[in-house]
Amino acid sequence: MQSSLVRGPVGQRVGCVARSSAKLPVTRPLLRSLPCLGRFKHIARAAGSGEIKVAEVEPVAEVQQPSTNGNGNGAAAASPSPSPAPAEAPAGPIGVKIIPALQALAVGLAIRFLIPIPEGITTQGWTLLSIFVTTILGLVLDPLPVGAWAFIAVTVTLATKTLTFAQAFSAMTNEVIWLIVVSFFFAKGFEKTGLGERIANMFVKAMGKSTLGLAVGLNVAETLLAPAMPSTSARAGGIFMPVIKFLAKGVDSEPHKHRKRLGAFLVHSQMQVSPNVAAIFLTAAAQNLLAINIARNMGVVIPDVWMTWFVGAIVPGLISVAMIPAICYFLVPPEVRSTPEAPAAARKRLAQMGPLTRGEGVTLACLGMAVVMWMGGEALDIPAVLAAMIALSGMLLSGVLSWRDCLNYTPAWDTLTWFAVLIGLSGQLNNLGVIKAFADQVGGMLATLNMGWMPLFGLLHAAFFGLHYMFASQTAHVGALYSAFCAMMLSAGVPPVLAAMTLAYQVNLFGSITHYASGQAAVFYGSGFMSLPEVFKIGAINGVIGIILWAGLGMPVWKLLGWW
Repeated sequence: MQSSLVRGPVGQRVGCVARSSAKLPVTRPLLRSLPCLGRFKHIARAAGSGEIKVAEVEPVAEVQQPSTNGNGNGAAAASPSPSPAPAEAPAGPIGVKIIPALQALAVGLAIRFLIPIPEGITTQGWTLLSIFVTTILGLVLDPLPVGAWAFIAVTVTLATKTLTFAQAFSAMTNEVIWLIVVSFFFAKGFEKTGLGERIANMFVKAMGKSTLGLAVGLNVAETLLAPAMPSTSARAGGIFMPVIKFLAKGVDSEPHKHRKRLGAFLVHSQMQVSPNVAAIFLTAAAQNLLAINIARNMGVVIPDVWMTWFVGAIVPGLISVAMIPAICYFLVPPEVRSTPEAPAAARKRLAQMGPLTRGEGVTLACLGMAVVMWMGGEALDIPAVLAAMIALSGMLLSGVLSWRDCLNYTPAWDTLTWFAVLIGLSGQLNNLGVIKAFADQVGGMLATLNMGWMPLFGLLHAAFFGLHYMFASQTAHVGALYSAFCAMMLSAGVPPVLAAMTLAYQVNLFGSITHYASGQAAVFYGSGFMSLPEVFKIGAINGVIGIILWAGLGMPVWKLLGWW
C-alpha cells in the first residue's frame, strides 16, 4: 500500500490517499496503519476506486463501518461526533530532577569517600553500602521514577565493578518477586472480567455506609484468611489489591486522579494492617516458620508452637488491627468519608451485573484453586509461587487473560525491576558481611553498658527493627540477623521463649515501614495510590506505634503465660 498527500482547493495539505491494487474494506486496523491518520477526522472510500481518501474537515466526524450492499461491496459513511482533543505537549523536558538527585548522590559519595571504612567491612562492601544508601534516598526524594532510579543504581554497581552481573541480578530468581508479578496478573484478571467490580460492590453493599467501615471490612477479611494463606504477598496481590482498586474506582479515585478520594486511605490501611495480621498466626507468613525453626536449632524449646504463638499474639495483634484503620484515617484522610447511599447503589449495580459471567467464573475458580494450594502448600509440597503460576496458567489457557494482557500490565514489570534490584543489593550487603558487621558493633556497644536484661531486651529490639531499613525482604532479615540477635538476648539473660517469640513477632511488624520492606509492601506500592513520602512517614509512625502496642499489651500477657 502507498500513501500520498491530498490537497484542497487552494493547495493546502489536508489529508492523504492510500492506494492499493485491490479494493480494501475500511477497518480500524487498516486505518491505524496509515501514517497520516493522527489528526484526520473525516474518512471516505470511493466505491470501486481502490482508494481510501482522508480529509480534515469541520464539523468533526468519526468513521462508521461501511454499509454492505447485496454484492458485498461497501460504501463508507460518516456522522458528526465529538472527538477527543489532542494531548498537550509536556511543558518542559522529561528527565532527572537535578536537586533531589544531587542530594542523594552527595550522601552516597560522603559515605564512600569521607567516612573511614569500619573494621570488618571490605572496600567492596563499603562501596556497595554507599550505592545502596544513595538508591534508598533516591527512592524517597524521587529524582526519577522508582524503576528508573533502581536501574541506574544497579548499572553503577556494574560500572564500578562492585558487583558482577550475576550478583547484581541474582534476585531475578527470587520466588517472592515472581509471586508478586503473578499476583499483579491476577489483579488484571479481576479487572478484565469484572469480578473485582462485583466483589467490591458486595463489600459496599455490606459495609459501605462509610469509608472507615470499608477499611474495617477488608481488615476483617484478611484476618479470617491469614491462617490458611501463608503468603502475605499472595493475599495482597491476589485478593485485596484488586478489590481495593474497584472500591476506589467506584468513587472515581484512580492512582493518578483523585487518589486521596478513597484509594490512598484503603491501600495504606491494608498495607499497615497486613503485618499485624501476619504476626497473629504462625501459618500466616513464611518468615514466622523460618524464625521458629532457627530458634529451635538454637535450643529454645517452644511447646505446642502453633497455639503458643497464637495465645501470645492475639491480644496485641487484634487491638493493633482494630486501631490501624483509625490511625490511617487521621494520617491520610479520605476525601469521601460518609456514603449512606452507597449500599443501595451497590445493590442496584449487582442486579444490573446479573449472574457470574464465564470469565468471572473461570477467574474465581483459578483463584480458588490457588487458595486451596496455598492452604495445603506444606502438605502438598507446592510452593506459593508455583500455586500462583498454576492458577495463572489456567486463566491463560481459558482465554480469560491473554499474554498480551500480561505484557501490557506495566505495574507488574516495573515492580519486578525495582524490587529485584533492591533485594539483590540487600542480599549482597549481607553476603559481603556489611550487615553482620553492623549487628556485631551494636551488640558490642550494648554489652559494655552493663544493664539488666530488660533494658537490653528493649534496645536490641529497637536495633533489630531499625536495621530492616537495609533489607528488602523479611525472610532475608531473619536469615541474616535473627540468630545473632536471639543469641545476644540469651547471653544478656533474656528468658529463651520471650526472646525467640518476640523477635519472631517483630519480623512481621516492620514489614510495612518502607515500600521495599516486604513482598506485600511492594504490591501495595505498585498500585500507584501511594506516594513515597507517605509510605515512609506512615510506615515509621505505624511502626513505632506497633512496637509500643505490642510491648505495652504483650508484656503483661507474656508474663501471665510464664514467658518471663
